[in-house]
Order: sequence, then structure tokens, then C-alpha cells
Amino acid sequence: MRDTFMGRRLVPLTLDNLPDLPKRCRTCVFWELDPVSGEAAAKAGTPELEKEAWISAVLLDWGSCGRVVYVDEVPVGYVMYAPPAYVPRSLAFPTSPVSSDAVQLMTAWITPGYQGQGLGRVMVQTVAKDLLRRGFKAVEAFGDARWKEPACVLPVDHLLSVGFKTVRPHPVHPRLRLELRSSLSWKEDVEMALDRLLGAVQKEPVLRPL
Repeated sequence: MRDTFMGRRLVPLTLDNLPDLPKRCRTCVFWELDPVSGEAAAKAGTPELEKEAWISAVLLDWGSCGRVVYVDEVPVGYVMYAPPAYVPRSLAFPTSPVSSDAVQLMTAWITPGYQGQGLGRVMVQTVAKDLLRRGFKAVEAFGDARWKEPACVLPVDHLLSVGFKTVRPHPVHPRLRLELRSSLSWKEDVEMALDRLLGAVQKEPVLRPL
């Protein structure tokens, strides 16, 4: 299933479009492996293979675990998410564990030239829509309160700006949560997207930039 907002395509992440992710992300297994296994993969020079194996296993066992964002057919960003049982690194955080009723938003990235155009919010909306269809209640993420540059852990300010709320404070890595049905505006956005999927004729929503 492809989701389109304002001419932008958000396509499920598969092994076929994995090469469209930045190379540093394709070879990063920060979330996919526990710290010890991640270090071993780095020393062995196999992180890219480990990444492919992880995505393949999650796709087969759980289903879609990410979206790749295209603008004019150019890949400009991506987002990854999965139940915490598939994300070993999550247990290493001081504010773990992720709640049992939530899926973990692992990481996301947008090409610098495309930031500030609302793509971050569109990605979270798409994740929310997917998880609602699959019967989940919430999505949680570990944030970086001291974020300075692109990294595997998302900045707290960004998570707050797209609707997350802090559920377990911490000076460095708080845990944040987005209740998928708690906000009327979020419900309206998701319902409009579902209506379009069902063939209803509706005007595209105006998405505010972050």
C-alpha cells in the first residue's frame, strides 16, 4: 500500500528499496542489535548484512516496519518502527522498557534540503495510520534531550512537535508516547486518509510545516 500526501510518496520499506536509504543508515544496526552484537558486527564488517537480515525477519514475522519518502521520485527520507521485542537496543536505555501496548518509533531521517516542509509530521501520520489499521494503541520513542546533529535517537523537540508527550522523564533520554486516538486532529487526519483509501472524494488536507 502506498500513501500519498500533496504529491509526496511514502512507500513501505522492503529489501528492494533499502538501497534508497543513506549509506550510513544502511550500515547502521544501532537499534537492530544489542550493544555487544552491534560492536561485534562492526568489527566483522557485516552491519549491512545484519541490517538486511533484520528487516527481512521483521517483514516475514510482523510485517511492514518502515516507510521511505520520495519527492519527485527522489528518496528524501525514511522512518522505521517495530514492536519493542524486535528492538534489542531499547532495553539499554535508562527509561526502558517501551510499554507493552505500544510500537517503538526507532528512528527517522529527512534530507537537509527537504526539512521544514512538514515531511516529519507526514511520516508520523503515516506510521499512526498504519498502526491503527493493525490494531495498536500507541507509539513510543526514546528522545535525545541534548541532540546536536543527525543521529539514531531522535531529538525530543521534534517528537514533541509532532504530537508525542513525555511519559518517563530523563535529563538525556526521556521516553515519549503518542496515543493514536487521543487527539481529535490526529483522528481527523487518519480518518481522512482512510476515507481516501476507501475511494471517498475528499480534498487533500493542508499540512502545517514543523
